[in-house]
Amino acid sequence: MQTNDLDLVFQALSDATRRGMLAKLAEGETNVSTLAAPFDLSQPAISKHVRVLERAGLIEKEKRGRENFIRVKAGPLDEAGGWIARYAEFWRAQFDAVDDYLKQTKADAAGKEHR
Repeated sequence: MQTNDLDLVFQALSDATRRGMLAKLAEGETNVSTLAAPFDLSQPAISKHVRVLERAGLIEKEKRGRENFIRVKAGPLDEAGGWIARYAEFWRAQFDAVDDYLKQTKADAAGKEHR
């Protein structure tokens, strides 16, 4: 995933309303009206949130008759999760190394005190 794409995903996920919309869409495809129902927002505000999610590649819309149906696209979420997992592993290894160093330093200090 390119940096710009990743930025769009994290930008989209930074908003509680959009995360709520994704949670609703995780239950299955729905139309815009049903998606908007739990949120106390105007239709233009809902449309803006949907556009942000769409631009990030997190959803796709399909027009059927007079209604737009929306569904989640898991690919970008999986890629963002992979990015997070790589850095989480890196930092876990760094913290483990610091922990090992501190334990060794403490053991060395305790050994010197008993001499």
